[in-house]
Amino acid sequence: MIDLQPLARRLAGTPLAAWADTLPTQLDERLTRSHGDLQRWQAALQALPALTAERIELGEQVQLAGACDDATRAALRQALLGLSPWRKGPFDVFGVHVDTEWRSDWKWQRVAPHLDLTGRRILDVGCGNGYYMWRMLGAGADCVVGIDPNWLFFCQFLALRRYLPELPAWHLPLALEDLPEKLEGFDTVFSMGVLYHRRSPIDHLLALKDCLRRGGELLLETLVVEGDASTVLVPEDRYAQMRNVWFLPSVAALELWLRRAGFVEVRCVDVAVTSVEEQRATEWMKFQSLPDFLDPADHGKTVEGLPAPTRATLLARKP
Repeated sequence: MIDLQPLARRLAGTPLAAWADTLPTQLDERLTRSHGDLQRWQAALQALPALTAERIELGEQVQLAGACDDATRAALRQALLGLSPWRKGPFDVFGVHVDTEWRSDWKWQRVAPHLDLTGRRILDVGCGNGYYMWRMLGAGADCVVGIDPNWLFFCQFLALRRYLPELPAWHLPLALEDLPEKLEGFDTVFSMGVLYHRRSPIDHLLALKDCLRRGGELLLETLVVEGDASTVLVPEDRYAQMRNVWFLPSVAALELWLRRAGFVEVRCVDVAVTSVEEQRATEWMKFQSLPDFLDPADHGKTVEGLPAPTRATLLARKP
């Protein structure tokens, strides 16, 4: 489903070369445990019409443009809808506006001013469908590797990749735990929207550090609550209807966790309350979304009575 030879060539001569050589075998094994809907999603990929991206915009948005008549655009739209639900975006693909659940471009606008990705080799952990990977390339990254074990997100990435075959971005349907220890080969590692799903957040931070070269930079984005360095919310059951949310620290506690994990130059660069305009149901994601997860009488609380989602972005360096 994905040609890894260009990735191996890209990583030749780097600390990641040996790992890249093992990936074809690892992905073949992963395919033996694929999702039951993978065949349907592959059919949607096969239904994508042949088009050429004559104009590519990744800096201000993810937009592909080129010759495309109305009938072809309708077929493209139908094929892309076959890969629903679309969570991260939006995308503009030959005039088809993929209005995703998340306005991920808003988050990128908050994050990007604090980064210099020029010439960087990047790992995006929990990359979803790869939206941010394209934006990273638009910000000047040399190459981007994303990992996420979700097969639908992998297929959504491949849909965009169909029209961007030459760009140095690779999505691998793997989890962080599937990577070798002590890779130490990436200049920048992103972990956005992952930490609160981890039962052991410190272990997650240590694993992220292992992926970085010395002097490399981590960008960590996660749910937080107000409080001091000893404040951590542990939901008793669900948080915003999610069962897999384990730890919501304060910014001060999160900074302490990062320092305890061995990072230096730890700093918070953004804190933002998630609004119902930023995360909501659309034609491309018709299930429940943030408006359904908040107290209807008080959007400052979740339906469970806990603090409504607030996200912080922190930067840290591996010494």
